[in-house]
Amino acid sequence: MSNNVLVIQDSEFDSEVLKAKQPVLVYFWASWCGPCRLVSPSMEAIATTYSDRLKVVKMEIDPNPITVKFYAVEGVPALKLFKAGEVVQCYEGAIPKPKLIDWLEAGLSA
Repeated sequence: MSNNVLVIQDSEFDSEVLKAKQPVLVYFWASWCGPCRLVSPSMEAIATTYSDRLKVVKMEIDPNPITVKFYAVEGVPALKLFKAGEVVQCYEGAIPKPKLIDWLEAGLSA
């Protein structure tokens, strides 16, 4: 992933997501997940395109059970859009880039 996508752990979730001044898109993934490999390039593109409006972080689910359990992430890939420390939008499963952009725009303007 590009330098625009920050890799975070359970210990960093509070400071990087919940206390962020801008909206944060959290991408939950797993190394064994085939669909995640399809979504990852879109996350990189979103991080670059939306860098002035949004922070994009990714969290691998297996080594981060605290956050995964707290936010009820049951499958990957999973996306959660946070604004002011609250989840405003969720998506689970592979998502094509055009649909991802529409989903993201709807969440950012809500």
